[in-house]
Amino acid sequence: MKTLIFLLLLVFPASVFGQGRTIEYTVDGKPYEGYFVSAGENSPFILLVHDWDGLTEYEIKRAEMLADVGYTVFAADLFGAGVRPTEVSDKRQHTGELYKDRQKMRSLMNGAIETAGSLGAMVHNGVAMGYCFGGAAVLELVRSGADMKLFVSFHGGLSTPDGQDYSQAKGEILIFHGTADSAITMQDFADLAEELEKAGVSHEMTSYSGAPHAFTVFGSERYNEDADRKSWQRFLQALGEATVHTK
Repeated sequence: MKTLIFLLLLVFPASVFGQGRTIEYTVDGKPYEGYFVSAGENSPFILLVHDWDGLTEYEIKRAEMLADVGYTVFAADLFGAGVRPTEVSDKRQHTGELYKDRQKMRSLMNGAIETAGSLGAMVHNGVAMGYCFGGAAVLELVRSGADMKLFVSFHGGLSTPDGQDYSQAKGEILIFHGTADSAITMQDFADLAEELEKAGVSHEMTSYSGAPHAFTVFGSERYNEDADRKSWQRFLQALGEATVHTK
């Protein structure tokens, strides 16, 4: 499926969202609204994929945290411009539609990467990361054979759809998971580890005691400061190992 990208706009005042820009773009003729922030020319690129709330200030905050330490980040929108569900039923609807249409999910992520490239990001050999639903989406990107250095899931879905595998995987996979996660179980965690090992995919998987699903979400009742701090520190270390600042 051919992806058409058109940049329509542009910059909201920095006082509204921080140091980055809200970007309106299209994929396959439909409008989406992402967030772009850069640490400067030639800084390594990260694609950030949101959880089932859609792209909100949580992902914007994480993008800015990464820019502060030297990265260019494009926070993708997989639901559509203005679609930021608040009801559980709506969140399930939007994620469910993409789980049923994996090709569309892949096209939306590739469209976001193309958009970032048109903004000057060095998208070759980049990194993809995601939270919850976004973590599952990032693993979909892995299975598609995307050529990136590192794929990272924070408390994301870990199961592999029927008919898919990791035979086309490139780069390393980094998984952060809460042992107390009742949505994605430790059996799911173990099954993925076995699958990646059999496929010969380089991976690192860490679980955190007492951490529930969505343990990184600031201010929520599920937030686990210890697991968030430890996973973020390891993530930054892995970024340093995987990315190289080039001219």
